[in-house]
Amino acid sequence: MERIGIFGGTYNPPHVGHIGAAIYGKGALCLDKLYLIPSYISPHKALPVGSPTPQQRLEMVALSAQNTDLTVSDIELSRGGASYTYETVLALRKQHPEAEIFLLTGTDMFLTLDQWREAELLLSMVTLVVFYRGDKDERRQIEAKKAFFAEKGISAIVMENAVTEISSTQLRRMLVFNCATPFLNEKVHSYILENKLYGTGENYKNLPIEELEKVVCSLVKPNRVAHILGCRDTAVQLAKKWGANEADAARAGLLHDITKALDGPLQLTLCDQYGMELDDFSRAYPKTLHAHTGAMVAQRIFGENDAVVSAIHSHTTGKAGMNVLEKIIYVADYMEPNRNFDGVEALREAAFTDMDKAMVMGLEMTVSLLKKEGKTISKESLEALKDLKNTP
Repeated sequence: MERIGIFGGTYNPPHVGHIGAAIYGKGALCLDKLYLIPSYISPHKALPVGSPTPQQRLEMVALSAQNTDLTVSDIELSRGGASYTYETVLALRKQHPEAEIFLLTGTDMFLTLDQWREAELLLSMVTLVVFYRGDKDERRQIEAKKAFFAEKGISAIVMENAVTEISSTQLRRMLVFNCATPFLNEKVHSYILENKLYGTGENYKNLPIEELEKVVCSLVKPNRVAHILGCRDTAVQLAKKWGANEADAARAGLLHDITKALDGPLQLTLCDQYGMELDDFSRAYPKTLHAHTGAMVAQRIFGENDAVVSAIHSHTTGKAGMNVLEKIIYVADYMEPNRNFDGVEALREAAFTDMDKAMVMGLEMTVSLLKKEGKTISKESLEALKDLKNTP
């Protein structure tokens, strides 16, 4: 019996993770053919504003699949309208009437399959295959869903995805940061740059503050926006109080978490792409790197001045000899209006009466929490405390 695989999605953009998983799946499942099928209109999620056209996404998938034994299909683009998978499977069954059809998905799609259009019909026609990234909690969710399907007589195969893993959302951020090369087929990367897709043709340097806000809010996670705007507003208020440059305070406040959405491995990738040498602490705790990578992005992509870049660089750990703007961004990040923890009101009061006292309070709270959690404290934080307390 012929064995046919379907690996669909928006492919916005297609990356090495998609192609690597497809190649691995085709081999592991002994498929005679594996179709890569870009959707025309995804019924599951709206594409971000400014996304490529369906035809451009198809062309990028075709470039990605060159020199592989994968088959690219325009079946959903030709059909038009919302791309419902059950319709695609019905069409492929006409082409391969005797075949066993395998539907390959990622975790998110697998967990919601029973909610898809004509789910019962769809699930009766395919064998499910789900790729997962090895996370224990993710695996538990998959196994629970697999058991749910099994009770309904629906089989599912779970395959660990051992190839490069990056979400398309993260990749779009890395494209803006000019650090996406490791995750894209060279021809796809060239296609994106030539067609100025995903904001790669934009000039982000020295944007007016209103435009900077829009760009920043589009690059961070939605649940981070309120914090960023709160930090900006607080930084401006503190700049007025302590005589710092208000424009620099606003820009540093907006940009301080610009790379916060990137996970640890992507932080390390950004550092490698920018040629930044890291110490042992940074490599051991890559989630703390967003201050360093954020400063580099602020400088290289947004063209910010040295004062703004330096304030972003020190906003998580502090450092010895901090200037007024650096202290303002550190404290504003800690106590902006969306923060809620024991001691925050006292910290807010100190920020407008004694900035050094507020710095010491923030640093001591951080050190105390890290000690309680058994985590390593950065030397920069300890040096900042020593400097502020004027201790030998």
